[in-house]
Amino acid sequence: MDSRRLLRTSATALAAAGLILSGCTGGSDAAASRSTPAGPTAAGPAATPVAAALKKYYGQKLTWRDCGVTDFQCATLLAPLDYAKPEAGDVKLAVSRVRATGPGKRLGSLLVNPGGPGGSAVGYLQGYAGIGYPAPVRARYDMVAVDPRGVARSEPVDCLTGPQMDAYTQVDQTPDDAAEVNALSAAFKEFAAGCEKKSGAILPHVSTVETARDMDVLRAVLGDEKLTYVGASYGTFLGATYAELFPARVGRLVLDGAMDPSLPAVDLNRDQTAGFETAFRAFAADCVRKPDCPLGTGSVAAAGQALKTFFRDVDAEPVPTGESRELGESLATTGVIAAMYDEGAWPQLREALTRAIGGDGSNLLALADSYYEREADGTYANLMFANAAVNCLDLPPAYAAPADAGKAVPSFEKASPVFGAGLAWAALNCTYWPTPPTGRPHRITADGAAPILVVGTTRDPATPYQWARSLADQLSSGTLLTYEGDGHTAYGRGSDCIDTAINTYLLEGTPPQDGKRCS
Repeated sequence: MDSRRLLRTSATALAAAGLILSGCTGGSDAAASRSTPAGPTAAGPAATPVAAALKKYYGQKLTWRDCGVTDFQCATLLAPLDYAKPEAGDVKLAVSRVRATGPGKRLGSLLVNPGGPGGSAVGYLQGYAGIGYPAPVRARYDMVAVDPRGVARSEPVDCLTGPQMDAYTQVDQTPDDAAEVNALSAAFKEFAAGCEKKSGAILPHVSTVETARDMDVLRAVLGDEKLTYVGASYGTFLGATYAELFPARVGRLVLDGAMDPSLPAVDLNRDQTAGFETAFRAFAADCVRKPDCPLGTGSVAAAGQALKTFFRDVDAEPVPTGESRELGESLATTGVIAAMYDEGAWPQLREALTRAIGGDGSNLLALADSYYEREADGTYANLMFANAAVNCLDLPPAYAAPADAGKAVPSFEKASPVFGAGLAWAALNCTYWPTPPTGRPHRITADGAAPILVVGTTRDPATPYQWARSLADQLSSGTLLTYEGDGHTAYGRGSDCIDTAINTYLLEGTPPQDGKRCS
């Protein structure tokens, strides 16, 4: 499990487990098959002119069709495979929208992205945002999503078969000796080689920078002079990258559950490890107050030790699950981490741990499967494949060799006594990536951009709160909004204070006072 892959909204991470959201019903749309022309100037009035080689992309028209999901329309957007060589060919990107419901004057398009990298924005729109965002926002905006290149419906990266992924997710990620280190390294190498074999053509072209440029093409084709956008989790890095590339085209940007673009990969992984420790301690504090807590009714520290003991036990002797896959330490850890995204999942985690400690790992395996987006038939969505492809292209690898991972373990265990060792070794995945990185850690200032709203949650497991503070500080026009609470991201998670502040910004363009705090 690559810890940097844990960057998506809690709604996306847990919907498959039935914990939060359900999908839409099918149906037809009488407004389907309309075309959307490009705006009066494809790049917007304040932007630099579009390069001649890109004009065909900025000037294209989208032909909307029925998605088979009530009220939603779908279309295909063309973008260059390589922006440096547009003549090299196109990528086809899946787009979906639901029209503004009214009343009130339409404000344009609101693009949404749930994170990942590798999360399907189209799936997020159709399964949640397009029906679950606050009604006043949906009334005034056409809600729009595009699956990033390499993701889901947009020429998805492919790497391993279902049985190969089953084996990959069970590899021991807390190696105890040289043989286990070699086995883990071999698994990462096999994963990388599979991606190169199956998706070698697109693999060098799924960076966040390229996806941000695709977003600008979509903005223009939709007829919007500036981009209005809500990005969650990894989607905040995508939004910040857009602002860096096109500051004059920034409209109203909400970056919820922010990443810090200035950090190298090893620091991102270590910080996130500490974030999961913070979330676990909040879960443990709640658990030990309950008589049925499977980790005991003592202290938070004792609960952490009990969980470590459980992990050690299933590492030595995996627990049956009622199917061919047993629950070993890697899958057990993934299942626990999946439930850290939202406090609403804590009761399910308590039950899953109780059953697993008692010898039935099926519930904890179900949490892990929902996290990996594994279907009941043994197939996997491409989340893991796209996640690695984007992460390994965006930043140089955390380690040059396995020995470096071993040396990092103590610092990771300091960040999280419970999860540290496993997440330290998980960061080895990009070491063997076949495509060299094109990005680097750096501060993003986006000088000249309109006010950008950065949202952070104080006990966020996947995007630690200090990342939001850092990004808001880096952005020349950044405004920080803080949610004092648990879970990953803040918008639409029950805080009227947060939702009102964000809705006001989206509808009126007025950000909250910098430093505003909500609970």
